[in-house]
Amino acid sequence: MKDVTLPLAGVKVVEICNVAAGPFCGMLLADLGAEVIKIENPAGGDTMRAWPPHTGPEADRFSENFASLNRNKQSVSLDLKSSEGKAAVLALASGADVLIENNRPGVLGRLGLGYEDIRAINPRIIYCSISAYGQRGPRAAEGGFDVTVQAISGIMSVTGEEGGSPVKAGIPISDFSAGLYASYAIGAQLRRVAETGIGVHIDVPMVGTSLAFAALQTSEYFGSGNDPVKLGSAHPRNAPYQAFKARDDYFVMAAGTNSLWQKVCELLGREDLLEDPRFATTVLRAKHQLELKAILEEAFSRRDARDLIKMFADAGVPCVPINTYSSAVKDRQVEFMGWVEDLTLPNGVTTKTIGFPLRFDGAAPRIRLNPPKLGQHAALVNDR
Repeated sequence: MKDVTLPLAGVKVVEICNVAAGPFCGMLLADLGAEVIKIENPAGGDTMRAWPPHTGPEADRFSENFASLNRNKQSVSLDLKSSEGKAAVLALASGADVLIENNRPGVLGRLGLGYEDIRAINPRIIYCSISAYGQRGPRAAEGGFDVTVQAISGIMSVTGEEGGSPVKAGIPISDFSAGLYASYAIGAQLRRVAETGIGVHIDVPMVGTSLAFAALQTSEYFGSGNDPVKLGSAHPRNAPYQAFKARDDYFVMAAGTNSLWQKVCELLGREDLLEDPRFATTVLRAKHQLELKAILEEAFSRRDARDLIKMFADAGVPCVPINTYSSAVKDRQVEFMGWVEDLTLPNGVTTKTIGFPLRFDGAAPRIRLNPPKLGQHAALVNDR
């Protein structure tokens, strides 16, 4: 397998993070070659270590949720409230390029480990703070989790079926959008610091990144004055573009252009729909998508989903099954790309994980370090 030159090789990162947003950011940097030292509380470590599923022998079980976000890292356990723990963090940070933390604003500052404290000993530090609302402002002191951020940022108002109860997105989109923005900003600032020698404090608010991910929804409001609404799997400006019911199951078909719409009508033997003024353009089809869905599902009701998927896909109309994750990870494209990789846990259990999904000149960074035991790399501190 082709070797990949890791673009962040030589970059040193200190991670003082729990659960998802910060650890995801740290893992992205680690996947690209950064040396990431994860600092954890001796009393249990990152709280995700307690999240199931746990695998391995009863006396040495390990969280696969934790493993999924903490590969390619080293773990040091330190009590940050003790003078020894604080001194160890300062020693690590003095030689680091980046420090990532996702505590409530002010927490690390009160421990003498805030941005100004670190900058005093390392003027080149990129200090990245991830929080629910940001470091300043009327809500800055409030805590938050993915579900509360999805609620307050508007995501839950457009998720689910029309008239249904509020539901969050099925994945922690607010956590992961923050982690993604944080890693992107750190990568950009590494170049700036290399040129100027001046460090920076990056403020990553989960509410802000969640709003940024909702660009189409906020622009709809700004442009029309109306709140976007829940549409289930449908699209406000495109149709047919959603989940449909066949005779035996649901599937998703997206015929979002006039040429694709024409193919759908021809394949179904419903060329008459091409002359229907309600469906003459993409905008009109979206406006009348409830009527359109009823017409299409009446035709779909006489065929199985698998047959419809093959018919449309063979004709170039994007059409796919609604996979469970057990099916998604076995998809032929996933297997071809090699996204599912073996991962060995500290207790010796070999499991699977989704590796770094991008390719550089056709090759991807591979897992260099398996997820660590709590405090596994104490020598990083003891040797200093």
